[in-house]
Amino acid sequence: MKLHIKNFVIIAMLALVTLGGTTSCSSKKKLAQKEYEAKVEQAKKDLNAIINDETAWTLDEQKARIDEIEKADFQNPEIDELIVAAREKINRKVAEEARIAEEERLRLLEEQNKLKQVTSLQDYFAIIAAAPDTETANEKIAEALKLFASPDVPVLIIVYHVGDIIDYDAPTTAEKYLNYIKDHKKVNVGVYNVKYDNGNKITELELIKK
Repeated sequence: MKLHIKNFVIIAMLALVTLGGTTSCSSKKKLAQKEYEAKVEQAKKDLNAIINDETAWTLDEQKARIDEIEKADFQNPEIDELIVAAREKINRKVAEEARIAEEERLRLLEEQNKLKQVTSLQDYFAIIAAAPDTETANEKIAEALKLFASPDVPVLIIVYHVGDIIDYDAPTTAEKYLNYIKDHKKVNVGVYNVKYDNGNKITELELIKK
């Protein structure tokens, strides 16, 4: 009888240990499942925020988050689709930033080229005026005319400018004015305003008397 009781106690203890282990294992699984679900929801939330421009992260930070989610390998079709959409959004942003940067670079380059042209034009005026002979002056006039869309580009000379009041001398052309400098061997004007065509050639020149 004592033996039976002893065996019963042992079996009961084993049952309790097994039940406790099973319960503990089940709790761990439930906890892991909750953690997994929370990570899935956070991943979806972050990816949607990237796609909808609802995050303050930099592009590099957004890329890093997408990489992190992809490496987690959630085996979730919705997340996989969101990853693709988020990467496409990032690529569009990168392309747009590159486009804006290139436009700005070209704009600055164009401004620099125009500034160089103005400087070159002023230099040509001085060179033509100081030319030692007619042949040299004519060569420099031919070079200077390459800055213009045509030899007949209008040249306007401001003789009076106070506030909004501007008075011009009789209009002339690029070729005529360069020859005028050659003949008079002096320059008493500065470049005031220049207009260009799409080929960066001068289409109108405003000079102002010094």
